[in-house]
Amino acid sequence: MAHESKLKKIQSSARELRMSTSETRNKVLLKAAEFLIEEEDSILKANLKDLKKLSAEVSPAFKDRLTLNPQRLAAMAESLRQVAELPDPLAVEGEKRVLKNGLQLKKVRAPLGVIFMIFESRPNVAIEAFSMGFKSGNAMILRGGKESQYTVAVLYKILQTALKHAGLSADSFWGITDPDRKLVNFLLKQREYIDVVVPRGGEGLINFVVNNSLIPIIKNDRGLCHVYVHDDADLAMAVNIIVNAKTQRPAVCNSMETMLIHASLAEQLIPMMYQQMQKFQVKWYGDAKTLKILKGSKNVKKATEKNWNTEYSDQIVNCKVVSSLEEAMAHIDKYGSKHSEAIVTDDAEVAEKFQKKVDAAVVYWNASTRFTDGFEFGLGGELGISTQKLHVRGPVGLQALTNERWIATGTGQVR
Repeated sequence: MAHESKLKKIQSSARELRMSTSETRNKVLLKAAEFLIEEEDSILKANLKDLKKLSAEVSPAFKDRLTLNPQRLAAMAESLRQVAELPDPLAVEGEKRVLKNGLQLKKVRAPLGVIFMIFESRPNVAIEAFSMGFKSGNAMILRGGKESQYTVAVLYKILQTALKHAGLSADSFWGITDPDRKLVNFLLKQREYIDVVVPRGGEGLINFVVNNSLIPIIKNDRGLCHVYVHDDADLAMAVNIIVNAKTQRPAVCNSMETMLIHASLAEQLIPMMYQQMQKFQVKWYGDAKTLKILKGSKNVKKATEKNWNTEYSDQIVNCKVVSSLEEAMAHIDKYGSKHSEAIVTDDAEVAEKFQKKVDAAVVYWNASTRFTDGFEFGLGGELGISTQKLHVRGPVGLQALTNERWIATGTGQVR
């Protein structure tokens, strides 16, 4: 009953938030940015506590996702300030029309209501998710993974304090530190109180939410991203794009997992990329042609069906030699997660065909997949990268956290 009472309060607060001004909501974000810097010591101490309880088997990439430092805290504070500077998505009016009987209609944007977001180890997600959801007028429920339990507890307290400083009810935000999955399971059934659930994490978390939620989902699926290099590609450009897409930050969902190389370039291009990636100690899994080209090279193994279907989130890459654009697209269609895909080519017609036929949230021509990000796209941040097809696809920015409804004004019209 305590949890249901909490949900009733947050639902009530969501209705009040519809009446809040953009200035008030921005004040919350700016105060939270101040408190992040002021509370740096307590945040980093809590983060160290989380890091110390990690299992020794945890990968360096996972540990990196969890780790905070002064620079990352400063970036989190800056993201709050930038979201505060963005235009109010609720102030946007859409289509207007007047019916023959004089009834005036207009479309306006409104908050989704109460958003429940479940994320895993990255504590900065808590700040980013709150800023985007709250800026767009939504009440937020956040639940991070047990690995970031102590860190997010401090962050949640900061957000509550910022709400109070702006004169808003603390009930419009619920930060959950309880690691018990039973609570999550309970909340996923509460469609009377929660309007949207957003899972952001690994495949296990996504599947758990999809299989257990009675609430509509904005799904941020895994990022099994590819880069295809066509036969006319600029080799230096291809190397730069692929090395960046794989190594710049491999733990995130927009990093590349598989490169597809046209056979006419393979003998020249694959050794170039292998040499560049060895600076980052990248492990390779390749098809038979790749293994033949890299014969005798260290950290190169034969790829299996499992490799083509694995999101590594680490310094590990797959390489396959293909004979055509069609073979590359067929591979992406079979193994891709509909997140981000890229082609490197000098041929505009080939690029257009790839961009039209490849089914993904973002499809690139001559650019790294690492740009699939709300901040990079100029959205101020994101609630995740949606890989589904209804409501929103790609970075989930402010406008995606609202919907359109009709406002009708009459003078006594009846039908």
